[in-house]
Amino acid sequence: MNPLLLDFPEQFESERLIIRAPRPGDGEAVYQAILASLEELKPWMPFAHKEQNVQDVESNIREAYCHFLSRKDLRLLVFLKETGELVASSGLHRINWDIPKFEIGYWIDTRFSGKGYITEAVQAIAQFAFQELNARRVEIRCDSKNLRSRAVAERAGFRLEGILKNEDVSVDRKELRDTCVYAKIK
Repeated sequence: MNPLLLDFPEQFESERLIIRAPRPGDGEAVYQAILASLEELKPWMPFAHKEQNVQDVESNIREAYCHFLSRKDLRLLVFLKETGELVASSGLHRINWDIPKFEIGYWIDTRFSGKGYITEAVQAIAQFAFQELNARRVEIRCDSKNLRSRAVAERAGFRLEGILKNEDVSVDRKELRDTCVYAKIK
């Protein structure tokens, strides 16, 4: 299968959210979300340790849009239907089109956490992967110490398949970490 020939929507919705591919011009909103969430992102996300400005983030967004079009990586931004505010960044990563399988990654703007938005987004993204992309497997991988991320996977109906011991290094590079592998299959 040539993924470049796959036609699927660049945008879809859940009950409260609009989920879509990144577009040129989204960098400012993503930058503001990163700034508001730095302390919560730093333990888990390497990008939260890099000094960035709006132009850096805009450049990253445009690159992500190119990757979406070429089907290499499907970054998705999550917005509130009601207000149009950006609440999260997510997507389908580590794609293997031969199976097809995908890994959902996510982080939420701290100002919107605790309202179930990321769980709703993950459920909608998994449904999109199965229905539109014919996924046979969708995974969520997270640090075993990231209890909030683990809770999202569990609330979204993913099953813990295993914990890979000493599989990764902490963001600060000071210790080995275990990785939880959650999945849904079709």
